[in-house]
Amino acid sequence: MKQNQRWNRRQFSLGMGAAALASFPAVHAQGDSPLVLGQSAALSGPASQLGTQYQQGAKLCFDQYNAQGGRRPIELRTLDDGYEPERCAANTRKFIADDVFALFGYVGTPTSLAALPLATQARLPFFAPLTGAESLRQPFNRLVFHVRASYNDETALITRQLTNLHLRKIAVLHQNDAYGRAGLDGMTRALAEQQLAPVAQATVERNSVDVEAAVKTLVAAQPEAMVMVCTYAAAAAFIRAARKAGYGGTFYNLSFVGTQALADALGKEAAGVVVSQVVPSPFQTTRQITREFHEALKKDGKVQANYSSLEGYLAARVFTEGLRRAGDRPTRDALVTALEGISPQGVGGFALAYGAGSHAGSRFVEMSMLTGDGRIRV
Repeated sequence: MKQNQRWNRRQFSLGMGAAALASFPAVHAQGDSPLVLGQSAALSGPASQLGTQYQQGAKLCFDQYNAQGGRRPIELRTLDDGYEPERCAANTRKFIADDVFALFGYVGTPTSLAALPLATQARLPFFAPLTGAESLRQPFNRLVFHVRASYNDETALITRQLTNLHLRKIAVLHQNDAYGRAGLDGMTRALAEQQLAPVAQATVERNSVDVEAAVKTLVAAQPEAMVMVCTYAAAAAFIRAARKAGYGGTFYNLSFVGTQALADALGKEAAGVVVSQVVPSPFQTTRQITREFHEALKKDGKVQANYSSLEGYLAARVFTEGLRRAGDRPTRDALVTALEGISPQGVGGFALAYGAGSHAGSRFVEMSMLTGDGRIRV
């Protein structure tokens, strides 16, 4: 039944994508008022730091853009969904009723999947969702643009690192929803390429820290490493409980965990925890995009430098580059066409490219390790 539901959703998304192309609006009537972007994100609940940090980074860039003048300003309108799909769908319907210009920076796989059919039917660009799930990338939808690498890219690098370290007994803890399944699928696929399979699997519910059963299952399998596909609250609870149960192996997390939030939650217990990253280190200024980010941070004085805020800043930076290319009076169709013209040189020195048949902008992934004193090493 679940397979049929996923297939029907893909057929629906594909059909809606084709409809969008057939009837794309030539003009978007907002006059000279701000271009309003709708964002549904977790601003409350166990995933709130992730949504808040991403939103703050994006707003930092949009404020910078607006301060330059000479263009229609951007208004980022963010509604809280608590990382729950039903609330996200309700937020999206409100944005559609309000005739926003585009949807930007939705946070999470289950929430983005709830919003995508609505966005496609309304012919709204759906830009930079904070998810690497293939279900948001395939089938191709001209309205959807990704800035971050996919979970398949992340799990492939994690698996290569583990096997290079001669660690082959690998267990997976995953969230019991579309995000968790996407990460599990990525790990299973990457391990299969090495003639391996997870030695054990366990789940944790979304927005829950009830990890007792998962700890018993995974620790009993005696894996050499555990890969975790969940958000920071559940990840921190699991790491603490697994160590208390005597587990001495390594913990790996996908980028969506929320690196700074995980480090904050674990404190000294963060030492040795590994996280894959889809943007460069926000603490180094060797790249143009991070130098731009730090200049904006200095002027603002409130936003903290972390991976999530940098990702939000980068996503907004790419969006504004698309607007710049779309002309003084951008339409939705002009924005999509302009974004498709961004070349492999990318934006702010960050390699990223789109094309008429590909909106997966980046495949950048690198590994980082948390320390016990709150730092993050790459």
